[in-house]
Amino acid sequence: MTKHRVCPVCGSDKFVYDPERGEIICANCGFVIQENIIDMGPEWRAFDASQREKRSRTGAPESILLHDKGLSTDIGYDRNVKGLMREKIYRLRKWQSRLRVSDAAERNLAFALSELDRLGARLNLPKHVEEEAARLYRDAVKKGLIRGRSIESVIAACVYAACRLLKIPRTLDEIADMAKVDKKEIGRSFRFIARNLNLTPKKLFVKPTDYVNKFADELGLSERTRRRAIELLDQVYNMGLTSGKSPAGLVAAALYIAGLLEGEKRTQREVAEAARVTEVTVRNRYKEMVEKLGLKLPI
Repeated sequence: MTKHRVCPVCGSDKFVYDPERGEIICANCGFVIQENIIDMGPEWRAFDASQREKRSRTGAPESILLHDKGLSTDIGYDRNVKGLMREKIYRLRKWQSRLRVSDAAERNLAFALSELDRLGARLNLPKHVEEEAARLYRDAVKKGLIRGRSIESVIAACVYAACRLLKIPRTLDEIADMAKVDKKEIGRSFRFIARNLNLTPKKLFVKPTDYVNKFADELGLSERTRRRAIELLDQVYNMGLTSGKSPAGLVAAALYIAGLLEGEKRTQREVAEAARVTEVTVRNRYKEMVEKLGLKLPI
């Protein structure tokens, strides 16, 4: 609050702030160190959360997850109001809802962000991932990348891109199931958006080890088995054997092998269902890893 570290009169470093006078005073000799300090806080006081909410005259912060960023007025509703006043409030709310979404572009954006909110809840995504997906969708709208594609497929593609950018383990199959959109359509929208928004493979790269805990939770595997699976994946990655292969398939095979090595065997079907891949994929990746790493597995 002051540039002075010690009192210029007595050399004390203990100061007292007087908010009523806007002064900083030396606690030892009473010398006024600084005066006429402007108080940037509110002029009112609150003693609990409800008082603070009632007396505050500012709204919620901007949110990229709302089509108008939360800047428009929201007319409340009191259930106890009856008669003409109730009809008046109903009309005001109706016109306000119409004015908030004034044209087709606003309506599309509002629908897309509501779909994003639904997807985020179903996939249990952190808020910062939803915000990144909303930013990507808004950028796609500005560049005209939405035309000719369904809103559902584009918002699902943005969610998938945000998960990969922020290293959140969500597979394309999971997102497709929750979005109720064909996986191939989401994939096409994802590649188109990634190419036009300059989302390079380096930015979107996800290491297979990022998925280990997610699949291991579904299989009920111990920490020891998880660490062994991560070691196997690191060895495969360092040998350059992960290029062009699905991370989910690699993780499934690594967990299957780690389970055999650590005495926590899971069937190939169980592992495949947890990773949302086919048993054929698990067997192929399993054979490749055993051969390349020279593993000797218990019978």
